[in-house]
Amino acid sequence: MNLRTKLGLIFLSLVLAPAAIAQDTSDDEASVLLVIERIWDADQKGDQDRVDDLLTINFMGWGKSSPAPRSKNSTSAWARFAKQMGRIERYELYPLSITVEGDVAVAHYLYSVAYKPKGGDIEMRNGRYTDVLVRTDDGWKFIAWHGGDD
Repeated sequence: MNLRTKLGLIFLSLVLAPAAIAQDTSDDEASVLLVIERIWDADQKGDQDRVDDLLTINFMGWGKSSPAPRSKNSTSAWARFAKQMGRIERYELYPLSITVEGDVAVAHYLYSVAYKPKGGDIEMRNGRYTDVLVRTDDGWKFIAWHGGDD
């Protein structure tokens, strides 16, 4: 291979590599947002088994209504109890930022929820969350979160 061809290939790799990396990052961000939407959908439908599947074994989440972070088992048990108290009728997510660094993603977003307690009227709630997800062999999963109603 002559020098001109080598320089041309080096130039192309320098130009195209950042575009490929940017595409991967964009794909990862979209995948992370999809997993966040999936967990909200599962929660709305009362599918706690699906929610549990999206949490890593080492998950620790700290909702604003909790006095301390909760493990996966504790989070699941409290979520099942909460379903007895009422349900989410509708929700909307407002993504603010998603940062992906290797196999870790951090997502910040706001939400609005129409919540109907058993025997009560629909309540409108707004809040915010920060979710931390890790890439696993089964796709993105939650390892931590923090947030809740404002």
